Amino acid sequence: MSTSHARIWVGIDAGKGHHWAVAVDADGETLFSTKVINDEAQILTLIETALERADEVRWSVDISGRASTLLLALLVAHGQQVVYVPGRTVNRMSGAYKGEGKTDAKDARVIADQARMRPRDFAPLDTPPELVSTLQVLTNYRADLIADRVRLINRLRDLLVGICPALERAFDYSAAKGPVVMLTEYQTPAALRRIGIKRLTTWLERRKVRIASTVATKAVEAAQSQQIALPGEKRAATLVCDLAHQLLALDERIKDNDREIRETFRTDDRAKIIESMPGMGPILGAEFVAIVGDLSGYRDAGRLASHAGLAPVARDSGRRTGNYHRPKRYNRRLRWLFYMSAQSAMMRPGPSRDYYLKKRAEGLLHTQALLALARRRIDVLWAMLRDNRLFTPAPPVTQTA
Repeated sequence: MSTSHARIWVGIDAGKGHHWAVAVDADGETLFSTKVINDEAQILTLIETALERADEVRWSVDISGRASTLLLALLVAHGQQVVYVPGRTVNRMSGAYKGEGKTDAKDARVIADQARMRPRDFAPLDTPPELVSTLQVLTNYRADLIADRVRLINRLRDLLVGICPALERAFDYSAAKGPVVMLTEYQTPAALRRIGIKRLTTWLERRKVRIASTVATKAVEAAQSQQIALPGEKRAATLVCDLAHQLLALDERIKDNDREIRETFRTDDRAKIIESMPGMGPILGAEFVAIVGDLSGYRDAGRLASHAGLAPVARDSGRRTGNYHRPKRYNRRLRWLFYMSAQSAMMRPGPSRDYYLKKRAEGLLHTQALLALARRRIDVLWAMLRDNRLFTPAPPVTQTA
């Protein structure tokens, strides 16, 4: 019969197919170590086993993403406390434990032991609300679609260089739809010369291409600059045609995804407040909500800025004080969205542009000034959400008693 403990700590090295769980007592002694398939029945068995061994169980995991969704949902549903121990912490602390090998069991023990020894250092985890979970799925899917689009365009341009370098240079295929539509039918200089500007313009207009005459003129002029047919042109043209069709279909998928993101985001009570801030449209706003949730995990705007990597970290040693550097541990997606929103807001007249120009006048480079603006905008957005008010160009008047 197993001995009951007042409290135990269970560390879980989470994975897509299976997890590894290790339980330790107050002295750091291992009570059990077991492999758990990422399945509801086996996870429930693990929870039951742990609860039989102690009056109180503290759980800790090293992954807070999709791989641990079922695990976290079941733990929360059974009223269990869970904290997040970052993978970086696990990797660094593994060297302090016996043995040089790296196994799931060892990582799980490190996770449990760190949670036992440092109870105040790790953030608690909870299952996000349905809206936040939905936005996480949609925004992550959008990021994948955009990455696929970049790869398609790079492949298309690479093939076009092998057919007609002048045609590849003539258009920005990532920004204009018309040239991509043209490539679904005409990819070689000979084909473009045969159809000519007038007929190509008519062909493009039937397919609802904007400024069709400009596209046709530039394409035919590029084709006329090259009379020779390059080796492998025929097969490359077929591949360009296929990639152009894929790119157009992908653009439609991105458009549908963006529409769903907007509609979902605008069901959030904070959507109007977030969108009222210059530079924070529905896509960036949805990214923000997907990452930060209800902001309950942030004590103040400084913590949010730190999570975005926009709050400098002190690196003092001996007599060297006041030495700050950019943090290494931060959410790069959160930093990116604040940077992009700052860049968008800076391009229009208003307080954001005024602050950017002020920083430039102080001698900061473009990127440095944008990061400074992004940091300031975090304070503004935080205050807007805290006070439940829309953005105004002038600071709100503070009422005195």
